[in-house]
Amino acid sequence: MNRVDLLKNRRAALLESGLEIRAVIDKIIDEKSFVELSAYSFSESEFYGEKAEGEGVVTGFATVKDFPVYVVAQNPSVFSGGVSKANCDKICKALIAAQNNNTPVIYILDTKGVRTGEGVSVLEGIADVLYEMNELRGEVPQFAIVNGDCFGAFSLIAAACDFTFYTDKSCLSYASPAVIAATAKAGTDKNGVGGKASVAKTGIADFTVNDVSEIRDKIAAILSIVPVTGSPFEDNGDDYNRSTPSLDEKVCPDCLIQAVFDEGSAIEIGKGFADDVRCVIGRIGGMSAGALLFDGGEDGVSLTGEITEKINNFVCMLADFSMPLVNFVNTKGISKDFNVSSSTVLKSVANLVYNLSGLTKIGVVYGKAVGLGYSLFAAKSMGYDYSYAFCNASISLFDSLEGAYVELGGVTSENEAKLAEKYKEENQDPINAAKDGYIDNIIEPRFVRQYVIASLQMTER
Repeated sequence: MNRVDLLKNRRAALLESGLEIRAVIDKIIDEKSFVELSAYSFSESEFYGEKAEGEGVVTGFATVKDFPVYVVAQNPSVFSGGVSKANCDKICKALIAAQNNNTPVIYILDTKGVRTGEGVSVLEGIADVLYEMNELRGEVPQFAIVNGDCFGAFSLIAAACDFTFYTDKSCLSYASPAVIAATAKAGTDKNGVGGKASVAKTGIADFTVNDVSEIRDKIAAILSIVPVTGSPFEDNGDDYNRSTPSLDEKVCPDCLIQAVFDEGSAIEIGKGFADDVRCVIGRIGGMSAGALLFDGGEDGVSLTGEITEKINNFVCMLADFSMPLVNFVNTKGISKDFNVSSSTVLKSVANLVYNLSGLTKIGVVYGKAVGLGYSLFAAKSMGYDYSYAFCNASISLFDSLEGAYVELGGVTSENEAKLAEKYKEENQDPINAAKDGYIDNIIEPRFVRQYVIASLQMTER
């Protein structure tokens, strides 16, 4: 057999072993844009006594709506996507190329865990992959797609990526779900351990989709917004001076997203986890930006460990990609619930103070900014470049009822509502903070977009 025919036969065998994963890759990338790397990388498995076609992982580069990307896709058809030292070496080679070429990476995860019989060597390989991933952090966006089962140490890839996608068939677990269920003596299947509903409690899944074909547009949209891959400014024709009169009557996170972000540009991250705070990236007046929007209605949001962890992850991502932060504040600070007080919330809030430093920040108090809620998310001394308050916002040391008990005498169960209202009228008017120079302006809600755009323009470095 001549060399050309031999190559064709080898190539056919390689493609046959990866039909399923290559079909998944094709759903995400531009048609015929994939160029495979290290395709003929093989190792002999002494434990199984057979060769690992392509090391059970497909790597290469491609484009997603003309954005260059590297692809690392585990092949479940070879040893169930089993992780080996050679497998890790091949992944690291792609990650080093991504770093050298300043190119984003898409990981498609589908593995039952490490290949038995490799011992410490595979642990060194896993460490290599995690190290190279960390080297890419803040340089380029990294995307994880949990395409099926992802068990073992490689579940850390999903947790470490900037953006992680989950599908209906995804299952993520740091150990075998059967082992976890047995240890917990819980009668549950793998979906109960690491399925879509379960992972919603972890904050790992930034997006949930029905099928991987839905992911392509989302990745391209993110790459167009993040300054390291897209343009820091893109004039999309939306009116900078657009006002929203309905905000004068009703303000809510969804209303603010529609009012402030350029039309069609807002992408919410982490929906389904700690939904009392919403994390959104997009364009505001053509500029790339991120926003935190506190929900909570009239009561405002009380911070918990989960909420603060979500904020921390979002703020770190913005810092990595040099994106400004706009806070739409409606929070009373840390929850006074007993379970929260005995949690890691204080440590998480302390980390947030550090993570906020050096970030371009704008605070807009649209609801409550009470106690630590003001200090963290709107205070000048926290480094906020500009701070605004809606005319009907509340800024104070205490919430109204607590303030009545602490600062006003003679409070009883019969008159507490009246005295709480008295405290609110006398102490929570944002004009008090403005008089001391802590609030730059008190604004009509309808004009919030203009104020945010003007402030972002002034903070452009």
